[in-house]
Amino acid sequence: MTDLTCVGAIAGSFGVRGEVRLKSFCADPEAIADYAPLTTEDGSRSFTVKITRTIKNGLAARLGGVATKEAADALKGVRLYAPRDRLPSLPDDEFYHADLIGLDVVDTGGTRLGRIRAIFDHGAGDLLEIHGPGLKGGLLLPFTREAVPTVDLAAGRVVADPPPGLIGGEDEPEPGA
Repeated sequence: MTDLTCVGAIAGSFGVRGEVRLKSFCADPEAIADYAPLTTEDGSRSFTVKITRTIKNGLAARLGGVATKEAADALKGVRLYAPRDRLPSLPDDEFYHADLIGLDVVDTGGTRLGRIRAIFDHGAGDLLEIHGPGLKGGLLLPFTREAVPTVDLAAGRVVADPPPGLIGGEDEPEPGA
């Protein structure tokens, strides 16, 4: 199977005629239809996509083979995937989240800090969730050029320069200081 990237999810039915509520994970939400047909993660189902309107928190869409409210309701929570080669190429300083998850993280001295487990965007910029030995509960690192000066997809790693005190060590002030 080709390399798949999650581009959206079905949030349930919309109305009574088989439309679905669609959450798009694309930078341009309506571009999700450009990557159709979309498949389930295991590839067992494939859907054409026709966006019918913008709704609160997403899009209303018709999916091929989904004609009733019950069929749309049954798909709630299903994630939709597109083959990676259908997605647009990105500039050198932009990355798909799927490409970053699982990469090793090393500091500027080459010491392994851990591995990227997830990426969050709460509105103020992306945060990399890094898990590894010595990182209790994980580390949230801002995904900025200052904190992550190098992303080397070919080598499967990123170089991180965390702000002082974020991980601990000599830059962290003594308690009570």
